[in-house]
Amino acid sequence: MNIRTKISLGFGVVLALLLVLGGYATTALLRLDNTTRRIRQTNVYSVEVGQVLLSAIDQLETQPAAPGGLPLLRQSLQRVADNVTEPGEQTVIDSLAQAADAYQQRVAAGIEPAALAPYRSYLRGLAHRLVDLNVAALERKSQVADRRAAESFRIMLALAALAVVITLGLIIGVAEAAAVPIEELTRALEHASKNNFESTIPAGEYNELGRAGRAFNRLLLELQKFRRTALTEIMTERTRLEGVVSSLDEGLLLLDERGVILLANPAICRLLGRADTELVGRRAAELAPRHELLARMLQPVAVVAGGPDPDEADPDPGATAAADGETAPLITVRISGYDTYYRLSAHELRTFDESGQHVRSAGQLLALRNVSEFKKLDQLKSNFLATVSHELKTPLASIGLSLKLLQHERTDAEERQRLAQGIGQETQRLQRMVGELLTVARLDAGAGIQLSLRPTSLAAVVQRAADTVRPQLDDKRLQLQLELPPDLPPVRADEEKTTWVLINLLSNAIRYSPADAPLHLRARLTADARVQVSVQDQGPGIAPEHHEQIFQRFHQSPEGQVRRGSTGLGLSISREFMTAQGGRLWVESFPGTGSTFHFTLPLA
Repeated sequence: MNIRTKISLGFGVVLALLLVLGGYATTALLRLDNTTRRIRQTNVYSVEVGQVLLSAIDQLETQPAAPGGLPLLRQSLQRVADNVTEPGEQTVIDSLAQAADAYQQRVAAGIEPAALAPYRSYLRGLAHRLVDLNVAALERKSQVADRRAAESFRIMLALAALAVVITLGLIIGVAEAAAVPIEELTRALEHASKNNFESTIPAGEYNELGRAGRAFNRLLLELQKFRRTALTEIMTERTRLEGVVSSLDEGLLLLDERGVILLANPAICRLLGRADTELVGRRAAELAPRHELLARMLQPVAVVAGGPDPDEADPDPGATAAADGETAPLITVRISGYDTYYRLSAHELRTFDESGQHVRSAGQLLALRNVSEFKKLDQLKSNFLATVSHELKTPLASIGLSLKLLQHERTDAEERQRLAQGIGQETQRLQRMVGELLTVARLDAGAGIQLSLRPTSLAAVVQRAADTVRPQLDDKRLQLQLELPPDLPPVRADEEKTTWVLINLLSNAIRYSPADAPLHLRARLTADARVQVSVQDQGPGIAPEHHEQIFQRFHQSPEGQVRRGSTGLGLSISREFMTAQGGRLWVESFPGTGSTFHFTLPLA
């Protein structure tokens, strides 16, 4: 039963009780009024007539012979006879009529008044009897009326008490039925306002509050599902972000608006030499005096990092603008004896206040980006430009001088031949340098490497390469020792580019080898059906940490020496050529033991 029906039914019961009480009271009052009216119409009237009758008898006694006494007596008797209401009253009236007739006959007979006294006494006695009879009836009826009035009062009192009890019960019951679910709903809403969605409402009754409670319980279930889903998504995103932040090689430091460190990723922890537990939750300004790197990071955002009073105004949005973009400061950190360069960037975080209308500061994100590779690349490019300038200037100057000597008329034929040969060598050198630059330009443009793959004899490739570098070998008095198996199978390769790679490796070996040192060029068949070619020199060697760096573009010797005729592109292009042919190029070397460069090619 719903609350509306309960309330309507309760008020209906109260109304019915009021109607019953009012109807019964009205009926009782009407009955009492009718009883009073009948008593007044019957007994009271008879008593009054009896009094008139007694007056008439008294008049007969004072004036026995008066002519008006008997008519008044007759008239009173007639009135009493017309209002007979009690048992025995008619007999008394008949006796009065007979006595009045006898008295009249005696008066008419002329009897002395004294002799009429017994008759008047008899008439008075009958009149008194008539009055007493009606008075007794009046008393009896009054008692009945009193009893009925008392009974009606008790019944009305009982009905009124019942109405009060039922009304109180309805008031308490309806209020309880309405207040308890509302209180439970209020408590549940208070719990929900505190993010506690577990407190449901018992909703067993099928009324308005029960339906509201079930609807609220469904809402709580949906909120719980939404909260679990949201928490799962948040934890998933947090895990992803933590994974991303942890895997970044950039050092990240997140500060709140008071300068407290909220996040420090592994990269910044390594740079600062502290665990994240020693950083997170501490004020950055307190840690800065003990960490030079942290102090340098906080310089562009000193106002925020210092932790302003939360009650003060937000810091100037432009206070950290100078730390963003290209104008961000460059920080140098010494790691393992090498300078590592980091670009500092500071980003101010913004959020909305509780009203959602005003933007306020939410802290700072400080990032240290490792730009060492870019710095080194910039240095390599600078060295490359200097080297290329030198390498172009030297052959051009030599060619210019040789041309002037050729034009001189005193130069003999033998000298002219030597000068022409020198011009040819310098021209080949320039062509090789320009060719390397063009190859790098094509690779950077994404044009790829055009190959002509076919079965190729490595013996022919080795011979061509050896003949090409023969003048360089003779110039440094180096001995090239070839160790090629006679049954070496052909390989699937581009003969021109493979020869170029081998010439480049031999040229590097000649460049870094001391005079009168032997060079070894070997070839063998590997277990995975490939041919491996190796070039071994007796140079200074290369540290293992530089084995991959030397194959990068513009890279010079690890010792930083700029060698004549080297642009830093040869090994990079050579690896590109080998990789494109399905082979690979690598080096085995240690400082002081020389270097051995290997490359492999698949069999034809």
